[in-house]
Amino acid sequence: MEARDPELKKELDATLQARHDLGAEYDSALVESFLEKVEQRLDSTVDRRVRRQLAEKQMVVARGSAPSSAPMEGFGERFGFGLVSLILAVPLTAIAVVNADFKGLVVCWIGIVAVNAVHASRGRPWMSRRQRTESDWED
Repeated sequence: MEARDPELKKELDATLQARHDLGAEYDSALVESFLEKVEQRLDSTVDRRVRRQLAEKQMVVARGSAPSSAPMEGFGERFGFGLVSLILAVPLTAIAVVNADFKGLVVCWIGIVAVNAVHASRGRPWMSRRQRTESDWED
């Protein structure tokens, strides 16, 4: 088995050697110490990745183009918007039916569908009228 992080492997080896030298009564302290080092390593890795992603997004914004992964990044937003829309549709439908019968129901749901369609099409290249150029596909 190949270690992904040689420095962390050295820390594990040192912890195991210290356990061998000190005995089982220091197990919990040694494990806590090693886990703290692993946590610090994970935190630094996550921080580095987040900074890199933020820098990439800033570059995309500076270039004025949409990121290639925009549809996947907006899934939570689209899902939340759709869920809130459906939750609000219940009282809006009731109000529309009470005040305008079937016509109110139809108008209400046309509005709900229209709002969701506009929100869903936002950021979709195939829905916009702008024509792609070759430079849109370059890195």
